[in-house]
Amino acid sequence: MSDEMPTPARPLKIGTRGSPLALWQAHETRRCLMAAFGLPEAAFEIVVIKVTGDQIQDKALREIGGKGLFTREIEEALLDGGIDIAVHSMKDMPTLQPEGLVLDCYLQRADVRDAFVSPHYGSIAELPQGATVGSSSLRRRAQLALRRPDLNLVEFRGNVQTRMRKLEERVADATFLAMAGLTRLGMLEVARTAIAPEEMLPAVAQGAIGIERRSADARVAALLAAIHHGETGLRLAAERSFLATLDGSCETPIAGLAVIEGDQLWLRGEILRPDGTASISGERRGPVAAGAAIGRALGDELLGRAGPGFFG
Repeated sequence: MSDEMPTPARPLKIGTRGSPLALWQAHETRRCLMAAFGLPEAAFEIVVIKVTGDQIQDKALREIGGKGLFTREIEEALLDGGIDIAVHSMKDMPTLQPEGLVLDCYLQRADVRDAFVSPHYGSIAELPQGATVGSSSLRRRAQLALRRPDLNLVEFRGNVQTRMRKLEERVADATFLAMAGLTRLGMLEVARTAIAPEEMLPAVAQGAIGIERRSADARVAALLAAIHHGETGLRLAAERSFLATLDGSCETPIAGLAVIEGDQLWLRGEILRPDGTASISGERRGPVAAGAAIGRALGDELLGRAGPGFFG
């Protein structure tokens, strides 16, 4: 074994949030690295880091700092050398990384769809007039308000287990979760309906796991290159370029999905008013390698069609 490989004496430290889903993602990253290099489990150490976004559950993300609340403390540990890599849900990631860090490794993307979850109703169409739907996602709430303005939409934060408990306590009649997360947690039975992208376009990068590292760490770069899923990277290059062009944050309801068809990339995008009173959507196709340019072009197009003040 090379001196550059992790060993039980010098394990590779994998930083993660502490939720069951985040831990699954960290374990999956470890499994992929073990398989790629024939390494034992003891060559890795999973380090749980408390992040602000998990500790403050009673406020909307946009009120307390947006997406960075799920990454800041982990990225600080990465920059300080406390961990060697950080594992993230890509839909939670800002489009820019702090200086000194790079995000260029993605595991194979899972199901991109949203799941409709309710103990009482089988689909959005079955929800009675005035039913309460809880979601922490401004994108999901805006998309639902556009389709069902009669519904009562409320803020609904917490991990999967917390949200399921809130449904049981009748805080809300229904919510949405990512199909990928439910699959990874072995909780697919929770989904009453998987919502096709044609009905509700998912969040940018939904279903994808990203692994962040220090940009100067050549040893870790070589390890991660072995587990990077190229097609997922190409799709996310388009989607995250689209998001960056729109200056996407937790205050702007944005959806996007790239699909590769042969040597072509097909990108669909949507922006919505936060109250769901209007949406603008579009799509672009082009060579797979031009994903970032396709994303920028679609973002510019939707911004131009929206005009100033669209997001309120």
